[in-house]
Amino acid sequence: MSADDEDITDELLADAGKLTGLSLELLGLDPHPDDMTAEQRLLFDPEDLAEMSAAASEDREKALRQTRLLAGLLWNSSSVLLDQLFRDLETLGQLETVTPANIAGSSALFSLPPQFAADYDVKFTRKFIVVASDVTASLVRGWTAPGCLAAELAVRALLDQAQITEDIYELDLPDDWRAAVEEVLLEDADSEWLYADDADGGAGTVPPGVGQWFESFTPADTVPPYARS
Repeated sequence: MSADDEDITDELLADAGKLTGLSLELLGLDPHPDDMTAEQRLLFDPEDLAEMSAAASEDREKALRQTRLLAGLLWNSSSVLLDQLFRDLETLGQLETVTPANIAGSSALFSLPPQFAADYDVKFTRKFIVVASDVTASLVRGWTAPGCLAAELAVRALLDQAQITEDIYELDLPDDWRAAVEEVLLEDADSEWLYADDADGGAGTVPPGVGQWFESFTPADTVPPYARS
């Protein structure tokens, strides 16, 4: 590990505590029975509690460090995502037309379903930035499931940015960290099929246009007013 790698690791670990909207347990950390309340211990089978108690202290310390590193990575990536989206917005403002090649070479919009790339214009990007800001705010105020397709796609874009940072710095994270985080943040997600080659999931249905991505799933789901305009 280089000095730069050590610096980014220390920075991410320091940022871990800022991610108040997701607990370390939600990010995959198994709590130690000694740290649980009596009520919490009742949620586990005796065999599971015994297995947790038997874990070696060095294994617990490694798991705690990795989970805190992941929390810091998500916090850091939320800022990176917004910076990159603003950069894309500035670039789009200088183009007469938007092409798939423009989006493929973008800083953040490349994460979105490529078949709709020609629709990722300035107006769309402004609305997507508002939704992405709302999604990343949930990492602090308390996580709520995405309320529209655009919000789900913002989560995927966030994790793409986190993946880039992990790849650059070769962070010491669990191999399956992304799948585990997606299971928490994108439970029952509807957006994955938008990445299919035919964009209809093989069902022969017309996929929703990008304008529909900002419509709330249910009346109980909230989407920022600007994104609905």
